[in-house]
Amino acid sequence: MENNFSLLREQKIIADDEELLKLSLSTGSRSQPLSQSSSQLMLGQPPTLPISQLFPPVKPPPPPPHILHMQPPADPSHQEAVIGQLHSHIRKSPSKILREGKSDTIPAPYPWATTRRAAVHSLEYLLANGLTIISGQMQCKKCDRQYEIEYDLQQKFMEVASFISANKDTMHDRAPSVWLNPTLPDCSFCDKRNCLKPIISKKRSINWLFLLLGQMLGCCQLKALKYFCKHTMNHRTGAKDRVLYLTYVDLCNQLDRSFDMKFST
Repeated sequence: MENNFSLLREQKIIADDEELLKLSLSTGSRSQPLSQSSSQLMLGQPPTLPISQLFPPVKPPPPPPHILHMQPPADPSHQEAVIGQLHSHIRKSPSKILREGKSDTIPAPYPWATTRRAAVHSLEYLLANGLTIISGQMQCKKCDRQYEIEYDLQQKFMEVASFISANKDTMHDRAPSVWLNPTLPDCSFCDKRNCLKPIISKKRSINWLFLLLGQMLGCCQLKALKYFCKHTMNHRTGAKDRVLYLTYVDLCNQLDRSFDMKFST
């Protein structure tokens, strides 16, 4: 009985297989293997994507446009000023800063001085206006008498200029000892020698031209010489012989703009 039942079941399975075969042949379809994602969905697992899809490559930002910095055409007057500074052996300071309440201009302390601090008129201007004698106040260190002495402008300026021309190669941009410790005039009252010193009070009222002609700029303190260099745009750092030399040469250039060409070449 059991053998007959098993035989009937096998025959039914074979018949079902034959029907399935015929059906597949008639439709022309073939079973395709399931993709990995489909099989994962059937199993309840999330599909795994390639790394390139999970993390797409980020494009780098485009480079910034190249900006051309165009320089404006140079001003011819500015070029001439620059060339003039290059030819001058005096080093100019780039800037000066005045304290609050201070002005770059002052009342002219002397007829031969300008309204700018530490500045004098040119030799041409002085001669044209009849200013041929330059005077200054002196005081005797022995008898304390105070009086005025005078210098001939052209004569004394030529003495200073000639001294610089004859000694420029040995000075090396530094004042010599005769400028640092100048020989002073004699007193006409007590007849003492080398005893008259110039009267120097406030820096703004220093008689720069008088001291230049008498070659007595060395009587000024270092702070007064630095004051001069500050307001004439010269470097004011260094020892006294350095700033004293700059003071002499700058004053000569103020008197004669062609001084460097005439006496320093």
